[in-house]
Amino acid sequence: MISVSANGKDFMSAACVSRLGVLFNCDCMDLLSTIRNSSIDMIFCDPPFNLKKNYNTKRFDDSMNDKEYLEWAYSWMDECIRVLKLGGSLFIYNIPRWCVQFGAYLDQYLDFRHWIAICMKNTFPRGKKLYPAHYGLLYYTKGEPKTFNKLRTPIPTCRHCGGEIRDYGGHRDKLNPKGLNLTDFWDDTSPVRHRKFKKRSANELKPIIPERAILMSTSHHDIVLDPFGGGGSTYIQAELNHRHWIGSEIGDCTPIIRRLSEHGKFESGNISRTILDVFEQYRYEPGAGAISGEYKPLTTQESLDAAIGSGS
Repeated sequence: MISVSANGKDFMSAACVSRLGVLFNCDCMDLLSTIRNSSIDMIFCDPPFNLKKNYNTKRFDDSMNDKEYLEWAYSWMDECIRVLKLGGSLFIYNIPRWCVQFGAYLDQYLDFRHWIAICMKNTFPRGKKLYPAHYGLLYYTKGEPKTFNKLRTPIPTCRHCGGEIRDYGGHRDKLNPKGLNLTDFWDDTSPVRHRKFKKRSANELKPIIPERAILMSTSHHDIVLDPFGGGGSTYIQAELNHRHWIGSEIGDCTPIIRRLSEHGKFESGNISRTILDVFEQYRYEPGAGAISGEYKPLTTQESLDAAIGSGS
């Protein structure tokens, strides 16, 4: 098992470990404080929306006033910016009300790439406002993106007859057989609301959202960080797509652990050195004996490249 620490604090043990990733049952700020500067390739954040939701934990209040919520959000954004590599990507999923504020803050430190509109069906009108039909997925990078993979989506078909919905102006034969280019409007991403499919009481993020973010902005064996574990969608997609991952969840981690188990993601073998080297201080017991260490900055780009390439 792995335990991590920073700034002289007590060591914090992981809730679960796979060969590619590690999950901690803690506040996101506690985890972020243990991660060294410029060490993460991509961060995906799906924080609470401050909508008075019940997350079955007394360790977080989802009913702050606006000032408190924004100060809390800016604190973990600052940490995300600190740990993100040059060229790395940050995605934040939230309602438009907060995305506007988050974007204004992030514009001071990162480069704006996209506001991706996530179609949100089954909502309802609220007072003297338009019918809300989308959430936002902010996409920022720390400078020019080091990785950007163009993704394609299947050509939409009618769920009743199976026929294609559009005729593409008579140019159907010129479309790429792999599908359409992914745009900044995603209409196939409704959350998991039905209790038959949910792993926890709160709504869950549809796995296709973190999966697209991962595939778009990372390469094999890059490191993905999700400080708001929720139902574990990001970790599952990182595992399935051969990315290393690090996560935290302040509430009950049981649904995430169960989900990883169902996907067979507790492989035998030691955790990758790539994960260990992210932390300022760590203790790791790989079955027989214990390993402990402290990250020591490398002095040359060649040494840095070698360390990053050493992970399994």
